Amino acid sequence: MTTQNYLIIESNVVTNNVVWDGNPETWQPPAGSVQVVDATTPAMIWQPVLVDSKITGWVLGEQLGAGDIGFTWNGSVLTTNQPKPEISSGTQTL
Repeated sequence: MTTQNYLIIESNVVTNNVVWDGNPETWQPPAGSVQVVDATTPAMIWQPVLVDSKITGWVLGEQLGAGDIGFTWNGSVLTTNQPKPEISSGTQTL
């Protein structure tokens, strides 16, 4: 088995991110939890909307391997628990 990052999901919320080989004989995840491989699990995170290399807004976009503690789980996709970033009055460029 390959050692990789697993997200531990309890009550549809990511509660932990562990390095594990997926073998329940080497470590027991919490009873009733769901374990997903972070690198292959889609997560909806805030991504910038760019116009002429300037950030004009933010949208939720899907990205693999971006899951984190506190994200919610709907059975197939994680969604960030972070508030939508605000556009500052200064210039934001990427």
